[in-house]
Amino acid sequence: MVRDRDKVWLGLEYFCNEGDGIWNMSDSQMIAFGAEELARIGMIERGSVLDGTVVRVDKSYPAYFGTYDEFATVRRFTDDIDNLYLVGRNGMHRYNNQDHSMLTAMTAVDNIVSGRREKSNIWDVNTEQEYHEQK
Repeated sequence: MVRDRDKVWLGLEYFCNEGDGIWNMSDSQMIAFGAEELARIGMIERGSVLDGTVVRVDKSYPAYFGTYDEFATVRRFTDDIDNLYLVGRNGMHRYNNQDHSMLTAMTAVDNIVSGRREKSNIWDVNTEQEYHEQK
Protein backbone atom coordinates (compact mmCIF):
# COMPACT_ATOMS: atom_id res chain seq x y z
CA MET A 1 0.00 0.00 0.00
CA VAL A 2 3.07 2.23 0.20
CA ARG A 3 5.10 2.79 -2.94
CA ASP A 4 8.32 3.65 -1.09
CA ARG A 5 9.68 0.52 0.65
CA ASP A 6 11.39 2.75 3.24
CA LYS A 7 7.99 3.82 4.56
CA VAL A 8 5.22 1.86 6.23
CA TRP A 9 1.47 2.28 6.46
CA LEU A 10 -0.14 1.75 9.88
CA GLY A 11 -3.82 1.63 10.65
CA LEU A 12 -5.03 2.46 14.14
CA GLU A 13 -8.48 1.76 15.47
CA TYR A 14 -10.08 3.47 18.45
CA PHE A 15 -13.39 2.43 19.94
CA CYS A 16 -15.31 5.26 21.49
CA ASN A 17 -18.81 6.59 21.83
CA GLU A 18 -20.27 9.11 19.44
CA GLY A 19 -19.88 12.52 21.06
CA ASP A 20 -17.15 11.60 23.57
CA GLY A 21 -13.69 13.17 23.80
CA ILE A 22 -12.02 10.92 21.24
CA TRP A 23 -14.93 11.15 18.81
CA ASN A 24 -14.92 14.94 19.04
CA MET A 25 -11.20 15.39 18.32
CA SER A 26 -10.44 17.18 15.08
CA ASP A 27 -8.75 15.06 12.42
CA SER A 28 -5.40 16.72 13.11
CA GLN A 29 -5.80 16.13 16.86
CA MET A 30 -6.66 12.47 16.25
CA ILE A 31 -3.63 11.95 13.99
CA ALA A 32 -1.36 13.60 16.58
CA PHE A 33 -2.96 11.50 19.34
CA GLY A 34 -2.32 8.26 17.45
CA ALA A 35 1.23 9.27 16.53
CA GLU A 36 2.00 10.11 20.16
CA GLU A 37 0.67 6.75 21.35
CA LEU A 38 2.78 4.91 18.75
CA ALA A 39 5.87 6.87 19.80
CA ARG A 40 5.18 6.23 23.49
CA ILE A 41 5.13 2.46 22.99
CA GLY A 42 8.23 2.58 20.80
CA MET A 43 6.69 1.65 17.45
CA ILE A 44 7.74 4.88 15.75
CA GLU A 45 10.01 7.82 16.38
CA ARG A 46 8.34 11.09 17.37
CA GLY A 47 7.83 13.33 14.37
CA SER A 48 8.06 10.51 11.82
CA VAL A 49 4.39 10.51 10.77
CA LEU A 50 4.05 11.93 7.26
CA ASP A 51 0.29 11.91 6.82
CA GLY A 52 -2.91 10.58 8.26
CA THR A 53 -6.56 10.00 7.51
CA VAL A 54 -9.37 9.77 10.03
CA VAL A 55 -12.55 7.84 9.31
CA ARG A 56 -15.29 7.94 11.90
CA VAL A 57 -17.84 5.15 11.72
CA ASP A 58 -20.73 5.28 14.13
CA LYS A 59 -22.14 2.05 15.48
CA SER A 60 -19.55 0.02 13.56
CA TYR A 61 -18.94 -3.69 13.72
CA PRO A 62 -17.90 -6.20 11.07
CA ALA A 63 -20.89 -6.98 8.88
CA TYR A 64 -21.82 -10.63 8.64
CA PHE A 65 -24.69 -10.12 6.23
CA GLY A 66 -25.23 -9.19 2.60
CA THR A 67 -22.22 -10.36 0.63
CA TYR A 68 -20.24 -11.92 3.49
CA ASP A 69 -20.56 -15.29 1.78
CA GLU A 70 -18.25 -13.84 -0.90
CA PHE A 71 -15.49 -13.00 1.59
CA ALA A 72 -13.29 -15.81 0.23
CA THR A 73 -13.12 -13.85 -3.04
CA VAL A 74 -11.97 -10.75 -1.16
CA ARG A 75 -9.42 -12.79 0.77
CA ARG A 76 -7.96 -14.34 -2.40
CA PHE A 77 -7.60 -10.89 -3.93
CA THR A 78 -6.05 -9.24 -0.87
CA ASP A 79 -3.74 -12.17 -0.07
CA ASP A 80 -2.07 -11.58 -3.45
CA ILE A 81 -1.05 -8.05 -2.41
CA ASP A 82 2.42 -8.63 -0.96
CA ASN A 83 2.49 -5.75 1.50
CA LEU A 84 -1.12 -5.94 2.70
CA TYR A 85 -1.97 -7.98 5.78
CA LEU A 86 -5.53 -8.24 7.03
CA VAL A 87 -5.46 -8.65 10.80
CA GLY A 88 -7.81 -8.35 13.75
CA ARG A 89 -11.60 -8.32 13.87
CA ASN A 90 -12.31 -5.66 11.31
CA GLY A 91 -9.42 -6.48 9.01
CA MET A 92 -10.36 -10.14 8.79
CA HIS A 93 -14.12 -9.66 9.29
CA ARG A 94 -13.93 -12.44 11.83
CA TYR A 95 -15.17 -12.55 15.39
CA ASN A 96 -11.84 -12.85 17.22
CA ASN A 97 -11.29 -12.02 20.85
CA GLN A 98 -8.59 -9.45 21.61
CA ASP A 99 -5.90 -12.08 22.17
CA HIS A 100 -6.55 -13.70 18.80
CA SER A 101 -6.72 -10.31 17.10
CA MET A 102 -3.31 -9.38 18.52
CA LEU A 103 -1.94 -12.80 17.55
CA THR A 104 -2.95 -12.22 13.91
CA ALA A 105 -0.97 -8.96 13.97
CA MET A 106 2.04 -10.62 15.61
CA THR A 107 1.92 -13.43 13.04
CA ALA A 108 1.83 -10.86 10.23
CA VAL A 109 4.91 -9.16 11.69
CA ASP A 110 6.69 -12.52 11.91
CA ASN A 111 5.83 -13.12 8.24
CA ILE A 112 7.18 -9.72 7.23
CA VAL A 113 10.42 -10.18 9.18
CA SER A 114 11.02 -13.68 7.81
CA GLY A 115 10.08 -12.73 4.24
CA ARG A 116 7.14 -15.15 4.16
CA ARG A 117 4.63 -14.04 1.52
CA GLU A 118 2.06 -16.80 2.04
CA LYS A 119 -0.52 -15.70 4.63
CA SER A 120 -2.45 -18.83 5.56
CA ASN A 121 -0.86 -18.90 9.03
CA ILE A 122 -2.57 -15.58 9.80
CA TRP A 123 -5.92 -17.01 8.74
CA ASP A 124 -5.28 -20.15 10.83
CA VAL A 125 -5.39 -18.12 14.07
CA ASN A 126 -8.56 -18.90 16.05
CA THR A 127 -9.71 -21.84 13.96
CA GLU A 128 -9.49 -24.27 16.88
CA GLN A 129 -12.98 -25.37 17.88
CA GLU A 130 -12.22 -25.09 21.61
CA TYR A 131 -12.23 -21.28 21.30
CA HIS A 132 -15.51 -20.94 19.42
CA GLU A 133 -18.64 -19.96 21.25
CA GLN A 134 -21.58 -22.35 21.43
CA LYS A 135 -25.01 -21.34 20.18
